[in-house]
Amino acid sequence: MSFSSKFTNGIRLLYDSRFRWLYLAGFGKYNDWNDEAFLKKAFECHMGKKLNLDNPQTFNEKLQWLKLYDRKPEYTIMVDKYAVRKHIADTIGEEYLIPLLGVWDNPDDIDFDTLPNQFVLKCNHNSGLGMCICKDKSKLDIAKVKGDLRKGLQQDYYLAWREWPYKNVKRRIIAEKYMSDEGKEELSDYKVLCFNGEPKIIEVHRGRFNGQHTQDCYDESWNKTDIEQYDLPKTDEIMPKPAFLEEMLHLSRLLSKDLIHVRVDWYFTNNRLYFGELTFFDGSGYNLFCGDADELLGSWIKLPNK
Repeated sequence: MSFSSKFTNGIRLLYDSRFRWLYLAGFGKYNDWNDEAFLKKAFECHMGKKLNLDNPQTFNEKLQWLKLYDRKPEYTIMVDKYAVRKHIADTIGEEYLIPLLGVWDNPDDIDFDTLPNQFVLKCNHNSGLGMCICKDKSKLDIAKVKGDLRKGLQQDYYLAWREWPYKNVKRRIIAEKYMSDEGKEELSDYKVLCFNGEPKIIEVHRGRFNGQHTQDCYDESWNKTDIEQYDLPKTDEIMPKPAFLEEMLHLSRLLSKDLIHVRVDWYFTNNRLYFGELTFFDGSGYNLFCGDADELLGSWIKLPNK
């Protein structure tokens, strides 16, 4: 972080109470708060308005409601990047799984000599912290990788934003095959938002790791929509309809069956679809949408009684 960024954050800590609360929350200051109190405060700090749990209307509000009142044991398996593999194999077939290279409880147990030149290491219970994308093992700082993985294993991802499915995930490290597409710097990421078992929106993410992250949203017929987030720009491009669209939608229906809402992530490389992950709370329910997208997506979530 540059000096100017540190200075700006320092000023915000002094004068911006919402920023200060979120900053302290990131360091565990409010870990002892109950889930409802924490989510109400976090929502107000993120979104600039109070959370309506009695009559939620928007996408973000309903995701917070689901965090509190839609808690099923099978969700823990679905968000576990290791345990979910059996669920995927049983539901749609193991051919959609990214090849697994290993699983460990401790970074010191990893034998890097047996790993290929390119691979991905990550924790099974969180999103990002500890991840290592290795493209050339000869340049790898193994001590740093192990240290990052330890930090990842120590993270209580449930406490961060009270996403209950992560609370009881047994923490592990997994290694997967490094996936690439010839001629492309990185894979496009297709995130299918499903509502009561029906795919409605496909988010196309590009440039996630090169500092030029964009998101374009298409409907199930591949019409580009106006859905956009303030902090995640869309492009002016209209992508050709993918040849694998119907397959991806069909598989997403199978994986989202009987679920109120879930996001099913996919990669397409070398003419094959690969499953990424299942996510119950897109953006943890703090998406800063432009226009009326928050209300539109919220109208598609049909909440049950508490």
